[in-house]
Amino acid sequence: MNEYIKNYIELHIQSLNQDLEQLSNRMDAIDPNCKEFADLDIEYNWTSGQVSACSHILEVIEEREITGWN
Repeated sequence: MNEYIKNYIELHIQSLNQDLEQLSNRMDAIDPNCKEFADLDIEYNWTSGQVSACSHILEVIEEREITGWN
């Protein structure tokens, strides 16, 4: 079960990172002073936070595997 969860989280992080790249490309193509840029910036930060949270969970799972689940 742990391996399934780890694989899922790793794939999810990969997908989120692809989303971040697409958001960044969209932001690079528009005026930083427009509303769309501000909206994309919020979405970029939200997605980046999800990457951080998922990475943390993955680290905890991996640490527990090394040290044991007690």
